[in-house]
Amino acid sequence: MLELSVVNPWQKGTVLNEQVCDASEPRRALGLFDAICLTVGVIVGVGIYQTAPEVAKAAVSPWQVYAFWLAGGLLTLAGACCYAELASTYPKDGGDYVYLSRAYGPWAGFLFAWFQCTLIRPGDIALVSWVFAHHLLLLVRTWHSDWQQWGVSSWHTAWVACCSVVVLTLFHSWGIVTGKWLQNILTLAKLAGIVWLVGVAAAAPAGGEAVPAASSSIVELPALPATVAIILVLFTYGGWSDAALVAAEVRRPERNIFRALVGGTILVTVIYLAMNGAFLRVLGHAQMAGSSAVAEDMLKAAGTAKAAAWINALICVSALGCASGMVLTGARISYALGADHPALAWLGRWNTRPGAPRHALALQAAATCAMLLLLRDFLDTLMYTSAAVYGFYTATSLAVVVLRRKEPNVPRPYRVTGYPVTVLVFAATSLYLMYSALMYRPWHALAMVVYLAVGLLLYRLQNIWPSRGPKS
Repeated sequence: MLELSVVNPWQKGTVLNEQVCDASEPRRALGLFDAICLTVGVIVGVGIYQTAPEVAKAAVSPWQVYAFWLAGGLLTLAGACCYAELASTYPKDGGDYVYLSRAYGPWAGFLFAWFQCTLIRPGDIALVSWVFAHHLLLLVRTWHSDWQQWGVSSWHTAWVACCSVVVLTLFHSWGIVTGKWLQNILTLAKLAGIVWLVGVAAAAPAGGEAVPAASSSIVELPALPATVAIILVLFTYGGWSDAALVAAEVRRPERNIFRALVGGTILVTVIYLAMNGAFLRVLGHAQMAGSSAVAEDMLKAAGTAKAAAWINALICVSALGCASGMVLTGARISYALGADHPALAWLGRWNTRPGAPRHALALQAAATCAMLLLLRDFLDTLMYTSAAVYGFYTATSLAVVVLRRKEPNVPRPYRVTGYPVTVLVFAATSLYLMYSALMYRPWHALAMVVYLAVGLLLYRLQNIWPSRGPKS
């Protein structure tokens, strides 16, 4: 049990009073720097390189490009504030699972965990590790001329991706200390690459519309609606809530969780604005909107030698850092699920000596590798699960309101700034995005409803085991 006191999250010198925790449970080994590296590392993956040109298509001017990305950052910041209150109030591993269970009942948390552990989290890791493997193989072909005549088949990519997932899982199985150092190194390497990219653009002459097409990848494509641009931007900010999944392992959670979620989101917003500024400075708005390889085109226009190799290397580091963070945080969902439900108790075992949920990590790795090897053509359909994802975002943000009424006496070290407007804005945004996803792919959305119904059935069946409800 934790004894919390209401504090100012920005105030220094405030320490969370806590009893000595059981050695078989998570220990607080993540400092503020580690939590921020985790937040930034998961958010900044490879999406920015794909979505930046698409968002530019929907903008009528460079300033509107900035406006889209700033709006996405502010909406994400609203969500981060909601999760900061919940995570600092209930500093346990599992994130949404914990909050949904307390707000609406164990069934809600079970459905979230079922969806995340069996489909979304393994699918997300599979997608990112696939991108890492693909660009790693392209990088090898670039630097080794003897391999350039070799084709990169989907099987080669799948096996390399599986190897990366296994290696990352082994690192995080050695404990939170080993895992956090790996995550910190990968995040810092990623940020160093982005700083270099922006620096190249700053040193290059401002070409704008006068710069000739940098590569044959630049094509004329129709403009996109502004609503699609916002959806793409928010998709690129995805992963901002992952720090809440490891709340039980963050030191001084009453202030550091808030700082990690909010500070990490602000830092990512600045990064995305700087990257878009770099693309616009060198390529100009029209060429940026027409590019299918915007970072590579920017480097070529700036006169950088071996631009393709440098971008492949940067994407490899970005994807690997993102996958590492998702491996670390995703296993905490299934661990929390197993800790509360006797039928899945083996998932809730915390291995004391390394300090990691090895069973949960192993299951997650097995599910991810199965998707990579057996369901390679199915990976794209995982993008259409966004309806359920935004549905859970809506429910979790509204849990702030529900839990304030349901558990008014629980100390809240941080309370959402601008409550209740901030909560309602984020909930309304998530609800709208869920509706948009339902309208965009109705049949895929229907499949997700069926999948959730199966999860609810399994929840009823697992109650056959002796009940010992969620930990308080």
